Amino acid sequence: MTTQIDTGTPDLLAQQDAGVLTLTMNRPQARNAMSRPMMMAMQQQLSAAEFNPDIRCIVLTGSGNAFCAGGDVKSMAADHAVGGAKHTIDEIIHQQRHNQRETAGRLFKMPKPTLAVLPGAAAGAGLSLALSCDLRIMSKAAFMTTAFAKVGFAGDYGGTYFLTQLIGVAKARELYLLSDRVNAEEALRLGLTNWVTEPESLAAQTLEIAQRLASGPCVAYRYMKENLNRAIGGAVDECLDMEVTHHAHCAQTEDHQAAARAFVEKRTPVFNGR
Repeated sequence: MTTQIDTGTPDLLAQQDAGVLTLTMNRPQARNAMSRPMMMAMQQQLSAAEFNPDIRCIVLTGSGNAFCAGGDVKSMAADHAVGGAKHTIDEIIHQQRHNQRETAGRLFKMPKPTLAVLPGAAAGAGLSLALSCDLRIMSKAAFMTTAFAKVGFAGDYGGTYFLTQLIGVAKARELYLLSDRVNAEEALRLGLTNWVTEPESLAAQTLEIAQRLASGPCVAYRYMKENLNRAIGGAVDECLDMEVTHHAHCAQTEDHQAAARAFVEKRTPVFNGR
């Protein structure tokens, strides 16, 4: 029986069914760009799921035709126009470190299988969230892009760590520095996704995979994930924290602020190195 869970915000939907918790980022008008209520609710749902024995698998997806466009650049541009956030850089870094560890970091270290389902674009921090999950399934219509360079950011939510671990240093550098789009077929070839399916088959294949995971050996899965995470060095927290510091400093630059305005105005930004 499917149970709808009240997350406290329409920006994140949650439902539980047969051991599977499905979290749906729900701002389709903004391609599910992150909002503060969405990320706060995600933290709460993931924390609760970790210790709920009735939840054996977590699915993360987005509503409409996108997974998640990452940070809300339009809101960033609006904030810059009115003078920016009223917090010190140290306060911003501390809060963002907590946010990242409790979302992308928790998905990565969750002692239960996690599956990202991409009906469409996964960009910027949205891509980072997708890569923090154990497995990914994409619609043929979906694509991935780091996107950060286009708005004068260094990257956040662990994307530099996850991408490097999945596809190696050289290709990760290319995708970060150039921010090109990676379509579903290329993502499968590179190992960024585990499955690609027709859009109309995405829900059915997701259900099949999630049910297999939810019916698997949950104790073995817990230790299996710990073994796998230790095998790649286990330095995810340090990477998440360093990303925050660099990301927060980039937010103060003229380049980022100009790029945010250019994004809203749908034109190519000009970067001046300030």
